[in-house]
Formats: sequence, C-alpha cells, structure tokens
Amino acid sequence: MARHIHLQPHLSVDELERRYRAAKEPNERSWWQILWLLSQGHTAVQIAAVTGYSAYWIGQIAKRYNTEGPAGMHNRRHTTSHRNPPTVPPALQEELRQAVAAAAAHHEHWTGREAAAWIGARLAIWCAPSTVCRFPVRGMRARMPRSKRPAKKDPSAPKGGRHRLPTGAERAVGDR
Repeated sequence: MARHIHLQPHLSVDELERRYRAAKEPNERSWWQILWLLSQGHTAVQIAAVTGYSAYWIGQIAKRYNTEGPAGMHNRRHTTSHRNPPTVPPALQEELRQAVAAAAAHHEHWTGREAAAWIGARLAIWCAPSTVCRFPVRGMRARMPRSKRPAKKDPSAPKGGRHRLPTGAERAVGDR
C-alpha cells in the first residue's frame, strides 16, 4: 500500500488551492498543485499519475515545503547564477567611469593598463589589464575627436612614392 506524505501545516488546504490557481509560473503552479493534492490526502503515486512528475520528485517538493515553507516554493532556476561575483564592485566601476570621463574632458586617453593600475590602487591588489574587460564597459570609452588628417600632397608630386617612367615622347631616341 502506498504511503501518504505528511506536510507541515504552513498553509491551509484552501490557501494551497488559492496559490495553485493564482500561480503564473508553470513549475510553481505544478508544485502548488502537488502540495494541494498532498494536503487532501492523496499518495505520491496517485499524484504522479495526474501531474506527470515522478513519485520521487513529489517527495522532494514536499521535503522542500516542509523545511522552507511557502518561501521555498519559487523556481530557483531564474534566481541562481553560476557566474563569479564581479571582480570590481559596482561602486568602484562608477568611480572609474567618472575618472575616465574626467580624463576625456582633458583630452587624455586611458589604456587598459592605466585603468588596471587605477583599480589595483583602489583595491590594494595587483590587477591585470584583462580584469578591466570583465565588467561592462558601456560608456567607459573616452570619446575623443579624430585627429586632423594631414594636408594633401602636392598634385605634381609622384603618386604612390614611385617615379613615373617617361612616356614615349619624353624618351630620347637613343634609349631604345
């Protein structure tokens, strides 16, 4: 005979049904339905036949609800990040943006090495120039006007740096 899974009385049966019907996210909706059916006395095997979840996974959902309560019934897939925390804190990134903007106002151009040295001095660590590339640099690049192009060469000067060969009229008769 199938065993019944016991739920902690965090919420009433009516409240579980209300959360099941009001859930917008598909996984959370299924989880609330499973909890609602468990609170009505159904077994994991019966619920597995209705919902498509395995009996094992239904037990895992009940276990999470028992330990964490209603707060544990949100989809963690959207809240878990497997990225490392930012090397440079956001406040320091903003300071760097302001420093680069101030340098651009004085027509100075910062390289990655200079920005890395600036960050390293603030964090009291050695900072590789590639570290500067690890955070969003939108707006970090100093916008400077292009340098003026050199004046055009004299039109009578030879083109391409080569001397022109004399044409037939300019060649001497004895050169043949």
